[in-house]
Amino acid sequence: MTKAQRLAGIALSAAFVTLAAAPASAETLFKIVTVKDDITVGLNDAELKDLGGDAGGIAKAIAAKGSLTLWQYAVTRNKDGDSVVAPRAKIGVLANSSLRVEPYKQPFTVLPHE
Repeated sequence: MTKAQRLAGIALSAAFVTLAAAPASAETLFKIVTVKDDITVGLNDAELKDLGGDAGGIAKAIAAKGSLTLWQYAVTRNKDGDSVVAPRAKIGVLANSSLRVEPYKQPFTVLPHE
């Protein structure tokens, strides 16, 4: 193996480790429940941190601000026909005394929003 090949291999390995260590923004899903219905919303790591890091923080932010704009998520199929949870639309969530925010887990891959 030549010196150039070794250097190329090291550079490729370093790039791979960097990509593996820094995944794309993870989406965390929450279900927002009201008297009428419930919706699933997704927040990336930065958004979740800004709102307190958990369901309680999101509920407090909605109550304090009166409303929040969030991405609504829904189950759909990707181009390969696999079920995924993907952003559907940006929605406004209004404060309501019957509002409940809870973590939402599901078995499908969650796609990031913009």
